[in-house]
Amino acid sequence: MVTSLSRLSIFVDGNNMFYAQQKNGWFFDPRRVLEYFRTEQSETMLVNAFWYTGLKDHQDQRGFRDALISLGYTVRTKILKEYYDDSSGRYSQKANLDIEIVIDMFNTVEQYNRVILFSGDGDFERAIELLRSKNTHITVVSTEGMIARELRNVTDRYIDLNLIRNKIEKVEF
Repeated sequence: MVTSLSRLSIFVDGNNMFYAQQKNGWFFDPRRVLEYFRTEQSETMLVNAFWYTGLKDHQDQRGFRDALISLGYTVRTKILKEYYDDSSGRYSQKANLDIEIVIDMFNTVEQYNRVILFSGDGDFERAIELLRSKNTHITVVSTEGMIARELRNVTDRYIDLNLIRNKIEKVEF
């Protein structure tokens, strides 16, 4: 029996996942995420792991970003932009890294045949459709109430963060 090697890439929409984790009341450990998906399926080789996050300034989250890099993540950042919402009268900050995620997905598509996308953002619908047409197996990880129906419908597999909490949760020692 010939077993084909599963070549895996992980893409983490850091800002989207921050809010998902906040909603759930617990946080995942980036190291445990890599360990879990490396061992979830036998014959899996992790080829890439990307983490995308918005920053207040260039020094923001420096220690966290350095830790991610030391774990093997490629970290992509963008400075937060401030927006004024006329209806609420409030300012909000946002760093939309969706295009960077999609560019990295397609720039590295020859390297993998499985993708784990940590995001609930429906903007990824078309990119996921195109990746699936290239015989790529797509798993989306998010949480109920934050996963767009469009994204859930185009993925091969959906995993709710709470179902794998015991495998990926950050535990303090």
